[in-house]
Amino acid sequence: MYPAELVKPMREDLTAIGFKELYTVEDVNAAMSKEGTTLVVVNSVCGCAAANARPGARMALQNAKTPDNLVTVFAGVDREAVDAARAQMMPFPPSSPSMALFKNGELVHMLERHHIEGRPADMIAENLKGAFDEHC
Repeated sequence: MYPAELVKPMREDLTAIGFKELYTVEDVNAAMSKEGTTLVVVNSVCGCAAANARPGARMALQNAKTPDNLVTVFAGVDREAVDAARAQMMPFPPSSPSMALFKNGELVHMLERHHIEGRPADMIAENLKGAFDEHC
């Protein structure tokens, strides 16, 4: 587990742009039961989260179509919430960072770590925008 003061600015990268943090299994279940589209970002302390994932998510939200709900869990910190979110992302294996788009509780688009790591933020944003255009 990472100290709260270490992850605070990394959390704020997403909460400052409208993401709601999920801390418990109940939080995840409530978020997943909402109608419409929900983007779940599994946040992380790794460099590819800072350089690629979080900036890519931020850029993607400049799209004309965006998800109805934006939520995030933090790997290595909020274990129960992360495990519950990842259970919703099956059959994809756990990875962080990662991003999943749900529509009415059904997984419709997934970006795993290997889709994020080593790719520029604008490429990640374009991938998400395509998913938003199709599903939102």
